[in-house]
Order: sequence, then structure tokens, then C-alpha cells
Amino acid sequence: MAPIITSLASIIKQFGIGAVIAAPSGGGSGITATGGVISDYTSGPAVYRAHVFTSSGTFTVTAPGTFGDTVEYLVVAGGGGGGCSTGGGGGAGGFRTASGFSVSPGPYSVTIGAGGGGASTNTVQGTPGTDSVFAPGYVGVVTSTGGGGGGTGAPTTPLYVGLTGGSAGGSVNGAAATSGNTPPTSPPQGNNGSTGFTDGASYGVGGGGGGASAPGSTSPTSGGPGGNGTSSSISGITTHYAGGGGGGSHTTAPGPTGGTGGSGGGGNGGPKTSPGLGTSGTYSTGGGGGGGGYTGASIPGSSGGSGIVVVRYQIASLTATAKATGGLISFYSGKTIHTFLGSGSFQVTNGPISGETLIVAGGGSGGSYGGGGGAGGLLWYGSPTPTKTANGSAITYSNSTTYPVSIGAGAAGVDAIGQWKGNDGNLSVVTHPSGPYSATAGGAGGGNAPAATPFQSGNPGGSGGGASNQNASGNIGTGTSGQGNDGGTATGSGAPNISGGGGGAGGAGTPGSSGGHGGIGLQFSTINTATGAGQPGPSGLGWFAGGGGGGGQGSGSTRGGGGSGGPYAGAGNGGPSSVSSVDRNARQSTGGGGGGINDATSPNPTGAGGSGIVIISYPS
Repeated sequence: MAPIITSLASIIKQFGIGAVIAAPSGGGSGITATGGVISDYTSGPAVYRAHVFTSSGTFTVTAPGTFGDTVEYLVVAGGGGGGCSTGGGGGAGGFRTASGFSVSPGPYSVTIGAGGGGASTNTVQGTPGTDSVFAPGYVGVVTSTGGGGGGTGAPTTPLYVGLTGGSAGGSVNGAAATSGNTPPTSPPQGNNGSTGFTDGASYGVGGGGGGASAPGSTSPTSGGPGGNGTSSSISGITTHYAGGGGGGSHTTAPGPTGGTGGSGGGGNGGPKTSPGLGTSGTYSTGGGGGGGGYTGASIPGSSGGSGIVVVRYQIASLTATAKATGGLISFYSGKTIHTFLGSGSFQVTNGPISGETLIVAGGGSGGSYGGGGGAGGLLWYGSPTPTKTANGSAITYSNSTTYPVSIGAGAAGVDAIGQWKGNDGNLSVVTHPSGPYSATAGGAGGGNAPAATPFQSGNPGGSGGGASNQNASGNIGTGTSGQGNDGGTATGSGAPNISGGGGGAGGAGTPGSSGGHGGIGLQFSTINTATGAGQPGPSGLGWFAGGGGGGGQGSGSTRGGGGSGGPYAGAGNGGPSSVSSVDRNARQSTGGGGGGINDATSPNPTGAGGSGIVIISYPS
């Protein structure tokens, strides 16, 4: 498949989140629609437009086209979390794809399932992923079921068994495999988890979680591999989705490693040596999380990856050449824009190209009884925008050269039983001889540990994490100059003990005494119009990298992510434990920080950070 390049006289209007882009000339016209991130590409003579949703939103049809009134879809649910202590791998989220879905003018809701949390103790199984849904309320509504959680190496037999789901979680100690494709769909949306292995005497290991194209496996020497996922090129980039998580290993197992995750974002199982941790399922793939190992101590499982929904349709017939490849491609006002939601390569085929570049890192997660996570660092190279001074001049990309692009994942939320402070996000990098150009990860929100343990400060980052409650004297996470801002302080002792908001790209987190809201993001409205990326903010659309909201102990009200009244700019809200997990998690592909919460129960993790994004544009 090749991206299309043309001297578009684009007519673009903004309707909600997304863009309406004039179809290239070349015979016929496609459906006119908005929503998600836009990808235009060719497959033979056909030109397709894909709407890629990594966070929940709305696909809105405004006019029919001459290529018919049907669309093709891919719907992948969130992957299940891995089990604890030689735990089974999490099952992949359900994978469903088909063509011929009839649409007419109107809104079609899109829900993106979150990945399930890994089991934090050996008293619970991994948490199932949540469903992804396209077009609820319409005939033919498509629901993919969240992946099943992995079984846990526990004293009681029922916990050995993985849970059902789109694909099922792996089991432990030879317990029976659990059925995938639950509830049943035709064709199947997933496969079974594996049994795990036991020699009946000295050890047992976790089985692999099921994947979209294969069941999980069992190994007599180490953790079982996760089942492989299925590839799809519906977005314009061939990608594997819905791989199962690998099972965890045990100190007495002959093999040293945990099971490998299945292709399609499955996380690896934990090894038998310290620290024994597996890896999480990859965001926006529906991959299952890896099971935790056993090193003489019980090791928690890892979280599943979030899901994705893609909707595509034909918009023209055209043969064209490209100046570059890589990412999802869209067009605006004589420019070609490459949007990277996941890691890849930007390769120049007709250069050199002098391009404006936006780089956003992954956001930090919120703390328990703690501060909001800081937003991922935001870098802009090119002409100054209305909201940001450029970090440097436009970057020149040479002809016949490949530039690796790495997108930082958002930080996983934390469960107060095992950890109080949040986690840092991850870097986003464009590798270039004059660089590398690297955005700093968002800082973790501080946590208020038990009385016998000192409070834990917010971490520094692109934007810093907010301070934990009763930490009024400072100990905030500091932001990186030119990329973000500091987290906010807390109120100190005495009710309501509100933690500080995480810093945002456009402003610092507010102190607990002022509400503990996250710092505001930055608005790139032109980029949003061209690509559909970005999220709502306090004054319109197209905002990136908002700070997470602070956790408010005893206050009973929500603390806005990205500013009072949020969630804005992709950030997660904070506040009491009643803040829904949907609102406390930052949105993918925005770099937003996750919300802190007032809670000490398990499992009830704080808000996860949002993954980063890279956007490169140049004259068509």
C-alpha cells in the first residue's frame, strides 16, 4: 500500500473531533465523514480513507458518496491483565473485522476498551480487558469482548484458572484451559488460553493467553507463549493486533524465562529471576499482559493493552507517487502530514523535505492518595504557533533516508496495595543526525504511603507530577524547560487534603488549595483539523499534553485533568475513588497525564498516562 500525494486544493471543515478532507481528483467521490485520526492511502488504483480511533469518540457521516454507503471496520477490545506469581498470560482482546456495514448521515459512537490490570496479589486473577464497540444503537452493532485475565499461582485451585473473554487468559499449574471467543461470534473473535504446566511436585508455570489467530501454549520448562494475533492493513499500515500474553516462570522451573507474548502486542511473561516482572500488552493493539514470575516472592502480573477501532471506505481512484512513507497520512492546505500513533519509520522517497515536527512523549500516571501524573514533554520544530514558541527551526529530512520514530507509551496506573506513587511515562524520539529529537517522559504523580513510610514526591519529567496529599511544603515534580511545566503542591495536613495536579504543556498543575487541577495543554488547532488528532480543551479542539488531575482525599469532588472543568487535552480526571476509570485514564496519542485518586483498595488503579504522538508535515 502506498500513501497518496497530490496537490490537493483541500477544503477542510472541522466537525467535532476529526476532519473533513476534500477527496483527491480521479473519478468518483467517497463518503464524507469525521472522527478519529485520518489516514489516506492507495491500494492498487483505489484510494481509501481510514478513521483510526485509539480513544473513544464519534464517527459522524455527513454525506454519502458514489462508491457506496458501506464501510469496512476493525474492532479490537482491550487485552486482559496477567496473573500473579507464575501467573497465566492475559488473553487478547476480541478481534473482529468485516466489510459491508451500511451507514447513512448521522453519528456512530465508538468506544475503545481499556486494557485490564495485572493481578497485584495471589488472591485475585488478572483483570479482564473491557469491550470495544462500534455503532451501538444501530443494526449490526459490533462489540469485541475484552480479553480474559490470567490465572494466578495461588493457594486455592479456582484462582489457577484463566478467565474467559474475547481470547481467554492462560491458566496455572495444569488447570483446565478456558474458552476464548466468549460470548461466541462467527467468525471467532479469539482463542483459548493454555493450561500451564505442573510436574505435580516441585513447580508449576503459567500458560500463555489466547490470541486472535491461535490459542496460548504450554511449556514444561518455562512460561507458556501467548497465542499470536492477526494482521490487518485497514489503517494503511500492516499491523498485528490481539496477541496473547506470555505466562510467568518459577524459581524451580528448568527454563529461566517467561513465555513470549504473541505477535500483536502480547506482553512477555516474567522470568524466575529478580525482578521477575513481565511486560504489559502494547497500547492500541489489544495485546494481553504478561504473567508475573516467581522469584521466591510473588510478582504481580502486567496490564493488557488498550484496544482500537478503524473504519475505512473508498474515496477515489488514483495512481500517485509519494515524497515519503510512514505513519498515517492526511492532507491540508497544500501540506502532507504523517501522523505516528505507534513506533515506525519516516522514509523520504522524493526529497529533501523541510518539515514541521511535533513530538509528544507518554504521560505519567497518577498517585494513590496522590498527585496527578505529569504530561509528556511536547516539542515543536518549525514556525512558532499561536500557543508555543518553536524549540527550533523546521527539520530537514534528506532524500532516500530512513528516520526511526519511537512513540512513548503512557505509564500504567498503580494499585495502592503494591505501589502508591505513580509511574513515569516513556520518551518519544525522532532519530536524526542533527538530533536526536527527544521529548521527555511525563513525571509520576506523588503518593501518600502508609504512616510508617514517608510520603512519595511527584517525579520530574517533561511536565512534573503533582505532590501527594499532606505534602504542602513542596516535593513536586519539576517540568523540563521548553517542554512542559511543574506539578502542583498539596494542601498539607487537615481536610480536605487535596493533592496537586500534574503539570501540563501549557501551564503548571494547580495547588491542592486551589483545587488540585492538572495544568492546561497546548492547542494545535490546524494539526487537529488536518489529522483528527488532539482532544477537546477549554476553548475548542486540537489540544495535546494536558496534565493529570490531583487526587482529592475527603473533598468528594472531581479534580479536572488539563484544567478546571476537564478532562481536557487528553488528561485524566482525579479526585475521590468514585471518579470512573474511563475519566481518570488519559487518552491515547495525546501525552496526557493520568488522574490521582483517593483510594486504598485493590484492584482499583489510578489513572494511566496517555501514549505520545509524532506528526511531521511538509509541502505537498
